[in-house]
Amino acid sequence: MDVAELSDVPEWLPGHLQEAGIESLYPPQAEAVEAGVTRGENVLASVPTASGKTLIAELAMLSSVARGGKALYIVPLRALASEKQAEFEQFEEYGIEVGVSTGNYESDGGWLAGKDVIVATSEKVDSLVRNNAPWIEDLSCVVSDEVHLVDDGQRGPTLEVTLAKLRQLNPDLQTVALSATVGNADELAAWLDAELVDSDWRPIELQKGVHYGQALHLEDGSQRQLSVRNGEKPTAAVVRDTLEDDGSTLVFVNSRRNAEAAARRLASVSSEYLDGEERARLAEIAEEIRGVSDTETSDDLADAVAKGAAFHHAGLAPDHRSLVEDAFRERLLKVVCATPTLAAGVNTPSRRVVVRDWRRYDGTVGGMQPLSVLEVHQMCGRAGRPGLDPYGEAVLVANSHDELDELFDRYVWAEPEPVQSKLAAEPALRTHLLATVASGFASSRAGLLEFLEETLYASQTSERGRLENVMDDMIEYLVRNDFLERLDDGDGLKATSLGHTVSRLYLDPMSAAEILDGLRSWDGGSSTSRRAASAQQDEQAPEEAGFTRASEMETDDAGDGGPNRPTAMGLYHLVSRTPDMYQLYLRSGEDEEYSMQAYEREDEFLGSMPSEFEEGRFEDWLAALKTARLLEDWASEVDEDTITDRYGVGPGDVRGKVEATQWLLGAAESLAGELGLEVAPAVREARVRVEHGVREELVDLAGVRGVGRKRARRLFDAGIEDRADLRDAEKSVVLGALKGREKTAEKILANAGHRDPSMDDVEPDAEAQASASEREDEPADETGEDQASLGDF
Repeated sequence: MDVAELSDVPEWLPGHLQEAGIESLYPPQAEAVEAGVTRGENVLASVPTASGKTLIAELAMLSSVARGGKALYIVPLRALASEKQAEFEQFEEYGIEVGVSTGNYESDGGWLAGKDVIVATSEKVDSLVRNNAPWIEDLSCVVSDEVHLVDDGQRGPTLEVTLAKLRQLNPDLQTVALSATVGNADELAAWLDAELVDSDWRPIELQKGVHYGQALHLEDGSQRQLSVRNGEKPTAAVVRDTLEDDGSTLVFVNSRRNAEAAARRLASVSSEYLDGEERARLAEIAEEIRGVSDTETSDDLADAVAKGAAFHHAGLAPDHRSLVEDAFRERLLKVVCATPTLAAGVNTPSRRVVVRDWRRYDGTVGGMQPLSVLEVHQMCGRAGRPGLDPYGEAVLVANSHDELDELFDRYVWAEPEPVQSKLAAEPALRTHLLATVASGFASSRAGLLEFLEETLYASQTSERGRLENVMDDMIEYLVRNDFLERLDDGDGLKATSLGHTVSRLYLDPMSAAEILDGLRSWDGGSSTSRRAASAQQDEQAPEEAGFTRASEMETDDAGDGGPNRPTAMGLYHLVSRTPDMYQLYLRSGEDEEYSMQAYEREDEFLGSMPSEFEEGRFEDWLAALKTARLLEDWASEVDEDTITDRYGVGPGDVRGKVEATQWLLGAAESLAGELGLEVAPAVREARVRVEHGVREELVDLAGVRGVGRKRARRLFDAGIEDRADLRDAEKSVVLGALKGREKTAEKILANAGHRDPSMDDVEPDAEAQASASEREDEPADETGEDQASLGDF
């Protein structure tokens, strides 16, 4: 179908597509148009990667906006939201307003009301529905990208429930779902009342195969010589062979450590194929990478990038990942070694894909488990760049003839598994049941069942009783914790004030219960009562006491918390033991270390520490303590390199923990305020400290935009101790503390409200500059951007 033949689309769209070089639609796109995607019909497109799914979405959204509607594009990842926003902004010249929203789960997103196309994660959309965003009911089209991820145990239930709620709110809503090729696309289409476009068409040929010995064995039965040199790994041989044909390679491995190790090894291969211009450009990118954070991870990544290779995993900072992705798309990087996160929708195609590791560790079974066919096919789909490559190849690596046969049977010739709802799992159900009642979608047990009937789970299951039983258990849990209350008729349900707050804050109710128990235990406790409890325990069971626990002693001064105030570490530990925080795991030999710390600092915990004989609970408590200690180090101005080395994490992990802690402590502060608990100020201080990564005395100063943790410490050392001091400070002292950086000093003074921030004719104070120079140099920066979070090291 020629784009000139498109109907029911904005008048300008065919010409815009032609200017972009698109004269005709791909076959799946044409099928979607015939199915009514431009006329407001529901469509599920189950097609391979790089087969034009995004244009199908654009046709639906732009046609809907042209009819006076509003479109929502749901993505699974924040990184994908930014990518899609950048793509859709090409339409702003035609008056299409684009907005993106991925964070701040307490907001109703009112500012998005004026946008025509909104890009958001499923979690953000769920929170907008909970917070009664006024524009949600104005939606006329919703696109769900990567809808097959309803199968994901973590994020799938949120996407599933969110789509069900949006369709209930807007009965005439057009739903367009974009999916990888799955085993039961017809079931997904039936659930969404959608026409199915099911195609295996790709714009360029994809050849799948397995490398074994000295040959590449392809799915059509042919073989091609691909020799492995003496001392060379098969993956290196494939990368070298690809480079000799001027191609790039994506290598998928099963862990971060393996990704980094593989990139180091393959850098020696890629470096041989760089020209002078590429080396110079890669050297610049490597320096940018070193400037992202002062860590060994940054240095290792930069070293590999300078040689044309890189690694990519969730432990990297967002700026690390974007620099790698951009350089790979620009064909500067020749090989990227990644964990499967890169297969989750971010646009990074390559000539060849190598799936080196097809098993990964699964903690639920305590060993290595094969990857799913769907996941491997998603990786394989990254092979072949339309317009750049004549074909794409996806290669698995076998170490024996038996494994060669197994990989063909398991992955090359296999069909993807069917997608299955994960909604009936307890963590997902308790969260969404509360939100469903609190946001008015149901007001009784029968109403909840009626709503759940609209979900994918209900359309797939033959075990109706299972969902009902789990639902009843979760209702009982929510009632017992004062989040729901039963009405007099026995069937009716109503969210309590506390339940409304928990839903609005986007907390797992179990996280809220843990936080509330901890805050109440501290707020309701006293030195006298704790001494009495201790004495009572001694009287009742002196032979079992052994020693007096710190939490049973007087707590008039709890470390940095002050008299009768919880410490920052205690609060970090409280939120670290909630289901909403991914705890650090304990490495071999760390149990004893953190057990000692737990007993030494027991008086700081909010809540009773379990006995070490309760193995599972005690180990979780220690894992939460390790996580809390990382956060305490961050809030005590320990440098990032020390933190990443001490806890065995990457810069991205630190950022993730900091952001999660800000959110959870913000929620804890709201809960404490609602219940009138006196701990609220201590919670607020701990939150601000972790937000800026500073000690208590720098909280006010670090809050000035553009200051951040290192600059705050330098200014403090120069005698400028808070925002008021900065507002009235001698400019020469500020300039000296900021190491002579005039633009930075001007912006910071302007942000602080200084009467004359100009640095014209100002010389830096020598003493302040000398003091600043004694501290470790920060990356050169004249932008004055806010350095309150990671990157300011």
